[in-house]
Amino acid sequence: MIELDGADATAFAQAQFMNDVAALEPGGWQWNGWLTPKGRVIALFALLRIAPGTLWMLVPDADIGPLSDALRRFVFRSKVAIRPRPGLVATASFAKPVQASGATLAVLDGGTVELDAGTPSRPRALRLSSQSDHGPVDAELEAAWAAADLEHGLPRLPSSQAEQWTPQQLSLERLDAFSVRKGCYPGQEIVARTHFLGKAKRGLVLLESAAALPVGAQVTNGTDALGSVVASAATPSRGLALAVVPLDRQQPAAQVDGIDVREAPLLDGLQR
Repeated sequence: MIELDGADATAFAQAQFMNDVAALEPGGWQWNGWLTPKGRVIALFALLRIAPGTLWMLVPDADIGPLSDALRRFVFRSKVAIRPRPGLVATASFAKPVQASGATLAVLDGGTVELDAGTPSRPRALRLSSQSDHGPVDAELEAAWAAADLEHGLPRLPSSQAEQWTPQQLSLERLDAFSVRKGCYPGQEIVARTHFLGKAKRGLVLLESAAALPVGAQVTNGTDALGSVVASAATPSRGLALAVVPLDRQQPAAQVDGIDVREAPLLDGLQR
């Protein structure tokens, strides 16, 4: 978690991040990201507006220390403090949230912040608190959570995939994670040009297999290269991956690093 706090927190985030932060009301949250000037995703995160001058970046994969340092280089004279919040603990459950719903968060007893991280048919709740007695991490359930993210088209980008892909290549329009109309931000020109000229030639596909699929591995249709794996998760029963491939491919993906795969439909409902 990274906190942006101060009178200029919203204006700073609006100028730096790819989604419309100014449209986010206190108590709301959205998918968002930070791009390079060439429009490549540095980090993808949930952005929570806790109060008028306080934003939380829930960053599932990037290292929040270097990310915070990089953001501070653009503060200049803005009245905003950027600091990691390592004391916050995230706990999750495959159950309906107590109070949160859709893009509206809830503050429960004790100050715990709750998010609706699922869909009506596949409920999930995520709670953020400073509690110290949360117990050990359940690796199997953590893997199941990551797999559910991938099934809904939410890329879990490891460091090797940072600064490699545009929002359209990661099909982030499915999550309402970027804006093409809000005004300038790093990479906005690339994002807007791709959107308005209709030049997105690649996007995400969900792959299933009997084994874990390595990130960065080549995806083929059995003979020809199609693209590469950008995110991967594995449960005891199967492997899942998101890969960037041509949208107009003539044949489906068939193998990843010699492992047989099949394409599966991405699930809807995680947009916020």
